[in-house]
Amino acid sequence: MIRSRLFAGKKYAVLGLARSGMATIKALSESGATILAWDNREEARNNASQWAEIADIIQADLTGFAAIIVSPGVPLNTHPITEKSVEYGVPIIGDIELFSQARLSLPSHRVVGITGTNGKSTTTALLHHIMQYCGFPARMGGNIGLPIMSQDPLPEGGIYILELSSYQIDLTHSLSCDVAALINLSPDHLDRYDGYQSYISSKERLFAMQDADHISIIGDGDKDTLQVYERVIRHRGPQNVILVDKDINVNQSRLPSLQGPHNMQNIAIVATICRALGLSEHQWRNALSTFQGLEHRLERVAKIDDVLYINDSKATNPESVIPALAAYNNIHWIVGGIAKAESFEVFKTSLGNVKKVYTIGQSGPLFANAFQECLPVENCKLLANAVMKAAQNAVAGDVVLLSPACASFDQFSDFEARGDCYKAAIANILPRGEDG
Repeated sequence: MIRSRLFAGKKYAVLGLARSGMATIKALSESGATILAWDNREEARNNASQWAEIADIIQADLTGFAAIIVSPGVPLNTHPITEKSVEYGVPIIGDIELFSQARLSLPSHRVVGITGTNGKSTTTALLHHIMQYCGFPARMGGNIGLPIMSQDPLPEGGIYILELSSYQIDLTHSLSCDVAALINLSPDHLDRYDGYQSYISSKERLFAMQDADHISIIGDGDKDTLQVYERVIRHRGPQNVILVDKDINVNQSRLPSLQGPHNMQNIAIVATICRALGLSEHQWRNALSTFQGLEHRLERVAKIDDVLYINDSKATNPESVIPALAAYNNIHWIVGGIAKAESFEVFKTSLGNVKKVYTIGQSGPLFANAFQECLPVENCKLLANAVMKAAQNAVAGDVVLLSPACASFDQFSDFEARGDCYKAAIANILPRGEDG
């Protein structure tokens, strides 16, 4: 757990007591702070009660508080906590900002911040794997699901690798990353922003927080990242600003956990970060082949009768599905949930590898209507039904791909639960010729 003497004797309000919120109140409590905490869920409030006073922050007197620390899931554009902050003159921050403030109490280290619309988790996990493979002390945290404040501090020379969503960057004001990387950009989370440009500006702030001698790395994959590159160059000058071409000399056939054109971009970004951190090409190349990939992100679940089953439950928006559709041939595609968009035009040029579509969840009929004129479609409603139907139809050389393009909350608590359900359904499939 990360502690800091800088928090001692101060008062903090913590809103949202899921993983990052619980890690925050424990770290603050261990640092000698006084905490007021709240969550709409009674179970979460009960779990937090040994470290914090429990009360509705919206109704509380926040005079003298150092900060309001909110979960990234709290929509600042609509939540009354924003007005509360203004009323009492108390800044709203997140756990990443708290980590940034705690850095003064940590042994000498470096921080890598990784953002982008898609590929953040794989890029973060791959870099962390390479660091560990090469013997560097490293921790990863942030949006990847590991609260950074719950991590044990690294010894001198350690490297903290943070996956950062736009929401987390919005709540961060002083994080100067030694190396900051933007992988790509496409419209996402627009319900939280005043248009796409505001979303881009949120991501771009990661570079604005850097010191002049720090390194900025930007992917050359779309026009929007190119425009960010040009603006960062104008703001900081060309020194220490790197544009990364995704064409990198890597034999992808030997990297089963890094398939598809999108992963070539992820590898190129990671290779550039490694060079910025002082690793040789020999070091990062040797580590690539031992990377096992992330659970729920193009995860190889099983191969049954030469049919490959891939769990890509983390693909919760249309743009994140397109790389999966490009990574394999002969795809039986399971898609659906709570759609984040009404139009599916983005898929128009990406369906060449799809043999059949199996729709599930609330938006199943929307996907069925969108694709039925160009592809065979079966509305299965439930994920287990879709797995069963796909397994019956698939032949040797085919791929059964769960890549939902949707949020999971119509039928599951989160994308992890959806992916676990998919894997459980696959476990019930026996190879043909075997008795049940």
